[in-house]
Amino acid sequence: MKRLLHTPVALLVWRIVLLYAVLMLCRALFWLYNAQLLGALTWSEAWPLLCGALKFDTASIVYADGVFVLLSLVPLHVRERRWWRNLCFGYYVAVNAVMVVAANLADTIYFHYAQKRFTADELFFADNDNSLQLVGKFMAENWYLVLLWAALVALLAWGYRRKAREESLLRRGWPYYVGSTAILALAAGLCIAGARGGMTRMTRPITLSNAMLYTSDGLKANLILSNPFCILRTAGNGGGTKYVKHFSDEELPRLFTPVHEAPDSVALNLAGRNVVIFIMESMSAEHSAELCPEVYAETTVKGFTPFLDSLMREGLTFRRMYANGTRSIQAMPSVLGSIPSFRTPFVLMPQSLGASRQLPAILADKGYATAFFCGSESGSMGFGAYARSAGIERLVSREDYEAHHGKGDFDGYWGIWDEPFLQFMGEELETMPEPFFATLFTLSAHHPFVVPDQYAATLPDGYTKIHKGVAYDDQAFRRFFERFGAEEWFRRTIFVFVADHVSSEKFAPQTRTYPGNMHIIGFMYTPDSALRGEVNEITQQLDLMPTLLGLLGNRERYFAFGRDLLNEPLRPQWSVSYDSEFRALTDSATLRLDDTTRAIAPLQADSAATAQQQRFQALVQQYYTRIERKNFTADD
Repeated sequence: MKRLLHTPVALLVWRIVLLYAVLMLCRALFWLYNAQLLGALTWSEAWPLLCGALKFDTASIVYADGVFVLLSLVPLHVRERRWWRNLCFGYYVAVNAVMVVAANLADTIYFHYAQKRFTADELFFADNDNSLQLVGKFMAENWYLVLLWAALVALLAWGYRRKAREESLLRRGWPYYVGSTAILALAAGLCIAGARGGMTRMTRPITLSNAMLYTSDGLKANLILSNPFCILRTAGNGGGTKYVKHFSDEELPRLFTPVHEAPDSVALNLAGRNVVIFIMESMSAEHSAELCPEVYAETTVKGFTPFLDSLMREGLTFRRMYANGTRSIQAMPSVLGSIPSFRTPFVLMPQSLGASRQLPAILADKGYATAFFCGSESGSMGFGAYARSAGIERLVSREDYEAHHGKGDFDGYWGIWDEPFLQFMGEELETMPEPFFATLFTLSAHHPFVVPDQYAATLPDGYTKIHKGVAYDDQAFRRFFERFGAEEWFRRTIFVFVADHVSSEKFAPQTRTYPGNMHIIGFMYTPDSALRGEVNEITQQLDLMPTLLGLLGNRERYFAFGRDLLNEPLRPQWSVSYDSEFRALTDSATLRLDDTTRAIAPLQADSAATAQQQRFQALVQQYYTRIERKNFTADD
């Protein structure tokens, strides 16, 4: 047993466990120091908070000690030399003293003032010439934390077991090299999984917003986070928060404000209805013969969304709707919160954990039950984390589906096929109290563009790799409507269909360049035909939240960068986005701003064009002002 405890793997595990213990001690101090800000903890919160903390601590340890793992397990006899062991010891103590202990103890104080974790913004983009002086002042004022730092570093040095003599169980010769190499490869795989937060195909590297999967409280999410994860995960994003102030605080809201006042009257009141939003993967407008008939003028197959087209003709169709981004993770805040993403996707910014009041939260306060459906694994792709931060209470994922219907409907890549998962969603909606708000994110129209075997011969091949998948999703929606269309809850529901972004597979030449490469499907449908007609001016994903609040009779002020398409004719009619430059598509021109938010291309020399330019600059300034303040509510 003694020899087993002295193997390289056993000693490494012991030293990693010691780091977990130190991180938990730092977290306990963080909570004690900031308890008034974070609020009391309940026993029901303890387990999910602990699970989240372990996931982020794992990432922090891998970020800080990945090199240490390599040094400890290098498959060479050199690791048995004294100078090599001293090198490992020095790395372990020095790096963790700074990146783990000092960074997390600094967070304890920093959070008290900034109400956010210490990130790359502060480390790499500080503009203060007196930064070192301020650090010295804080160390003097919080001398007891300096003593605690010294004690924890001493604990790491003592607990390292430096004098323990390493004893490999592998014989000399080829068993030693082969066995050691296998152990190193396994450790490398575990490190990659730890840094990413998992290793399934659906897992994207975790970011700060993933903390919301373990708590619905944005402030307590900071209790889950740890450093060096927060610093290294945001490195390279910090520059994305810089902006130029063109307008004074008094002038800015006169040009553009994200704060909306409730209108005195509304064009249509559908208060109390359920709301279901379908965010559809890669549903470009060019897939639809209804929206782009010219694309299919000379083709045999007339579009790939015949059912959705039929709903558009019976609903309120946004013929010129544009995405506000090019990635799925950018669509979520645009649709649910009317918050755009510019240089850095909003949900990847640490400031996204700031105060917000988005569509699900507003409706929840009005008595709506809220749910988010996605057929991928729980926690994958960051969707569920963002949904929780937006105010959605219940997350329904692949695991929930398989608990009811078994594991036979996994597509082998992303999650449950869209057709059975839509059916499952309908079954779950039948059990939810009304009114309810539900969002579903589809998966099947995504690379590698496969469909279930039973439909491979019956669906049209189309003209790009995605067309068969689009036709499959269109069929899935048809069968959802056929099954649940007679239900009472169905008839009392506003259905919203919107793409997350355009497809990577493009057919028509005009869809390969801007603005055609941002043109998406977007419309609303009510079974009783309460919503009918077309909106022909430019619209964007950001407009959906304000429009829904207007339809539902909202009477409170709210925060949104879009406009109520039915009740706010004086707000700008444009679609904003970022692709190496800030862009706003209007009826008359494309406004372009560089990274300093100064105009790139001159506009016509008239007062209307100048005013439009200034309003766009004001929108960008408002966005980064709110990012800086970490506040996305109407109360700021």
